[in-house]
Amino acid sequence: MIKVAMTGVFVDDVARAQAFYTDVLGFETRLHRDLGGGALFVTVGAREGAQPDVQLLLEPGDGPIAEPFRRALYEAGIPCIVFSVDDLRAEYRRLRALGVRFTHPPQEQGPVLAAVLDDTVGNLIQLTGPPR
Repeated sequence: MIKVAMTGVFVDDVARAQAFYTDVLGFETRLHRDLGGGALFVTVGAREGAQPDVQLLLEPGDGPIAEPFRRALYEAGIPCIVFSVDDLRAEYRRLRALGVRFTHPPQEQGPVLAAVLDDTVGNLIQLTGPPR
């Protein structure tokens, strides 16, 4: 059986991304390695043992392939990744209270409720949850 072990998002600044993804979104740091020369290898994942075998790599996004790709997605309003939550409306209120900017508030999209936020490091992130 093949399973997802790690996926990544390209970010403007790995250290700033780590702070946003942990302090604001609520992930925990799984790996944090200083590779020297200012380069970091950082992964985050869901807290409290949820999805212990899935990590999100916060990958430097300033390369010749990554930067145009990331910028094109952002300018087109396309989220680079989708996260699920149990109660999207409550999570939306919590994140708004922390100053997170949403490009669209919770809306029904077929069988789910979805919202899109700016992660402050060059990406749009979609949150989904069951409609309530």
